[in-house]
Amino acid sequence: MARVVIIGGGPGGYEAASAAAQLGAEVTVVDSGGIGGSAVLT
Repeated sequence: MARVVIIGGGPGGYEAASAAAQLGAEVTVVDSGGIGGSAVLT
């Protein structure tokens, strides 16, 4: 199983994490704020 670390929980990071998970990877998202980044939180 592949392990993927996504740096940044913005829309692009969330999409990358979702795609990697759908392909069977174990995914970790690292972000200083909440998931979704400033596009969701502001």
